[in-house]
Amino acid sequence: MNPVLQVSGLSKAFHLHLHGGTRLPVVEGVDFVVHQGECVVLGGPSGAGKSSILKAIYGNYLASSGAIILDDGEAPVDVVTASPGAIIALRRHMMGYVSQFLRVIPRVPAIEIVAEAARASGFSPDEAGGRAGRLLAHLNLPERLWNLPPATFSGGEQQRVNIARGFAGDHRFLILDEPTASLDAANREAVIALIAERKAVGTAFLGIFHDAEVRERVADRTIDVTRFSPVREIAA
Repeated sequence: MNPVLQVSGLSKAFHLHLHGGTRLPVVEGVDFVVHQGECVVLGGPSGAGKSSILKAIYGNYLASSGAIILDDGEAPVDVVTASPGAIIALRRHMMGYVSQFLRVIPRVPAIEIVAEAARASGFSPDEAGGRAGRLLAHLNLPERLWNLPPATFSGGEQQRVNIARGFAGDHRFLILDEPTASLDAANREAVIALIAERKAVGTAFLGIFHDAEVRERVADRTIDVTRFSPVREIAA
């Protein structure tokens, strides 16, 4: 069976146009795969390039070189060369993302934020609403908050809405960027259980977890990103 994700020869550098076009390399020669039902974690110190790799895979950053092949079970897609429309389609049906921050339209109720993500993935309105409620309940968000917009929620409450939104679809591959950073112990356990449940049905995960206990419990493999770090010389 083909890997869900195959990253080959990936490099990313930023060009600082306000500083004479200075080139700032971030990572070079990134190679790894993620298989169905596996959680792979990117390890290494802050600044090593972990988040840049995640953003390149999701298509938020354009890779400088290399290939990022996602296999949706039909026709593999290279994120590096894919059109914007193809990347949007991947995000809708195959690839989800949970970041550290909740960014939503103001005044939209929390349950609608989660249900909308489920509908976008292909669930009917009734299925999406039920799925949203179950996720919010699993993540211990009080039901009295479900019909309120998250702008006034605490950081931990907002993050639980964010996680529920990320898990609301039926994606084959999920990217997790510090999903448990602002959560207490009980809600970290809830997230660990969600990951285990989705792994059991074949979902593949790629994530960053600075919480060592969470990382050890969810990771099937850890990749040290420092091995992909270029020489930190800034050249014009």
